[in-house]
Amino acid sequence: MSPEDAVLSVRRSILVNAPAAQVWQAFTSIENMGQWWGAVIDAPVAGTPNGQFLVEYEPWVGGRCEMEVLIEGRRARYGGKILVFEAACELSFSNNWIPSQGWAWPTMITIRLRPALDGTLVELFHYGFERTGGDVAAEHAGYEQGWGMTQLLALKRAVED
Repeated sequence: MSPEDAVLSVRRSILVNAPAAQVWQAFTSIENMGQWWGAVIDAPVAGTPNGQFLVEYEPWVGGRCEMEVLIEGRRARYGGKILVFEAACELSFSNNWIPSQGWAWPTMITIRLRPALDGTLVELFHYGFERTGGDVAAEHAGYEQGWGMTQLLALKRAVED
């Protein structure tokens, strides 16, 4: 499944003032990826920062991309297998709760890079909610509301600074 095939998807994008090859360096290791994908949202929960943490990242097809998020002060893990890792073009991975919370199929996350306006347009897609089962409209609406620009803004800062 691709973002174009999905009925329900979340899309966020940002223009980074750098060529795609330079932006892609932020995807090449857990250290580089963690600087922006693991960006923490400044909102304390029980004395601990609330946000997303990159805990496993194997930058190759068949590798894993796993994160943890604090929900009501407890860590919840999610992520999955990397399905596309095409230098300076695309990272796609499956996304499910670990352990599964009952989705029929995982959702997908795709990050695409393409030249635009003397820089790189970075597009983030979270899609496939129609395959999860249950109340897919509510599931999609929750993620649509939940996705912000934190990671993409952090990527822009990491690359441009």
